[in-house]
Amino acid sequence: MASKRFENALHNVAQKTPPIWMMRQAGRYHDHYQNLKKSYTFLDLCKKPELACETAMGPIEDFDFDISIMFSDLLFPLEALGMPLDYTPGPTLGWHLDEHSMKKLNSPEGLGDFFGFQHEALKLTRKALPDDKSLIGFVGGTWTLFGYAVEGSHKGGLKKSKALFHLYEKFSKDYLLPLLIQNIELQIQGGAEVVMVMDTAAGELSSELYNKYVAPDLKVLTDAFPGKLGFYCKGVVENHYELLRTYEWAGIGYDHRWSLNDVFEKHTQTKTSGFIQGNFDQCLLFSDPKNFETRLREWADPLMGKTGWVSGLGHGILPQTPQENVRNFVKLVREWSLES
Repeated sequence: MASKRFENALHNVAQKTPPIWMMRQAGRYHDHYQNLKKSYTFLDLCKKPELACETAMGPIEDFDFDISIMFSDLLFPLEALGMPLDYTPGPTLGWHLDEHSMKKLNSPEGLGDFFGFQHEALKLTRKALPDDKSLIGFVGGTWTLFGYAVEGSHKGGLKKSKALFHLYEKFSKDYLLPLLIQNIELQIQGGAEVVMVMDTAAGELSSELYNKYVAPDLKVLTDAFPGKLGFYCKGVVENHYELLRTYEWAGIGYDHRWSLNDVFEKHTQTKTSGFIQGNFDQCLLFSDPKNFETRLREWADPLMGKTGWVSGLGHGILPQTPQENVRNFVKLVREWSLES
């Protein structure tokens, strides 16, 4: 009950056709999602397992992706810790983290049951998926969650988060890490083959601070779940990855700023195992069909047959992305992979 292509990518087995998965594939660009939003709120879609399953299945049934991802949001750990969370439509926290408010946080001990809705959504999605499709979950990275807790967004270069960086270590070690371990465990029990750690704000932090304070917290997670966690961040430099590549990830995602050919070479040099995910520029999906196909071919041709490749975007699908280009992305990558 898993995609053979994804299994091959996970275990670095050579294959012609890569598995295809796109971040935010069950999102605002898609008619299926928009139709659900006419009747339900975003929180309904996340917290009612039947709806989360239905939302996740939409792009699988339409575009035939190889991998489905749990439909949810990465901020729910903050809600579990006692920070009121709403979406109007974007995320809004009832209060923000600082020296004074930290004492309001719930103890993470025994909070795992809070994530029961994700566990049930994964079970339902796995049951609904064809046997040849894979299922993954996700959590936010510790630095990303800290930034949201302090500021409620990632706008403006995370000035407040950096000014309050002295709070990061306690917040991460005493609250986030124990809670994320419980969250990840429930997702795996629910049927997630891999859980992605989305540290999307990592590029806002210097390599020196990230590698000294944040990366060791990620190692706590990979040590707890060796070979079961994937990692993704955006806008980061090579120095961020030098340490991260030594951890036991299931795979690592790269944004569109990277040459994946260079990434494959670096992984070979460092003997990094697991998949390499990415990384077509999501903005190029807005091209007219002819130019889209040209850009896609230029990007895809050098990557065909690369062992461990999970084909997708450099970040999430953007709202109003032409659905036909998403459909053709899947179709063309599969067709071209069989040419040689």
